[in-house]
Amino acid sequence: MAMALRCFRHLPSLLYRSSFAMVQGLPQAPAGCPALLLDGCRQCVHQKQLTRQLATKKAKGKGQSQARVNISAALVEDIINLEETNEDMQAVVEALKEDFSRNLSVRTSPGVLDHIIVITKDGKFPLNQLGQILQKSPQLITVNMTNFPESTAAATKAIRESGMNLNPEVDGTIIRVPIPKVTREHRESLAKLAKQSTNKSKEALRKVRSKSINQVKKFKNKVSEDTIWLLEKQIQQMADSAAAEMDKLLAAKTKELLG
Repeated sequence: MAMALRCFRHLPSLLYRSSFAMVQGLPQAPAGCPALLLDGCRQCVHQKQLTRQLATKKAKGKGQSQARVNISAALVEDIINLEETNEDMQAVVEALKEDFSRNLSVRTSPGVLDHIIVITKDGKFPLNQLGQILQKSPQLITVNMTNFPESTAAATKAIRESGMNLNPEVDGTIIRVPIPKVTREHRESLAKLAKQSTNKSKEALRKVRSKSINQVKKFKNKVSEDTIWLLEKQIQQMADSAAAEMDKLLAAKTKELLG
């Protein structure tokens, strides 16, 4: 009976400590911590939580869902200009979009010849700066090279090698460009060119990404390892987003070409 009473006397204290531990869920404060209070060591707990969150992000492998990083550009402007990096990547996407629009169309029109690059002894020039391009009929486009007759042969070669399945014919300073019938073979050829253009654009995108990451790595001895990791991850996210946009453009263009 006496032993039962002694146990009962300690019961409230035991219940209080058990209840307190369950509600708070905080680790025991380290010995000597100046922030040792009844509600635990807040500073130590906060640091542990941050460490665990960062470790969890780093530990996630490929194929798993990962939290997106979004660093304020103003906080890292001394390391890298993230806005400029994003603009450079988007410029690659826009260049691909423009290439699709100008050079990979089933319907050939005078506009698609405008920016064919002609290599002359004086340099490289768009075709529309050397000759006057006119559509004489739905089946024929002409290029009048009267102003630069010496570039007629170079312009003819550029049209033939443009990848648009065109076979120009020369009549003095006039280049006649018959419009070929849109065959299944021609459509498939354009679709292959679209794929090649996309791959080239992705290579240009990788160069932008590598340049930016190398810029960040120059500061590895000046800022924390976590800052470098987060910046590299954000740059990779930008590149992944741009690449995904390219894939969408390619899918849409392929569908347009092949029907």
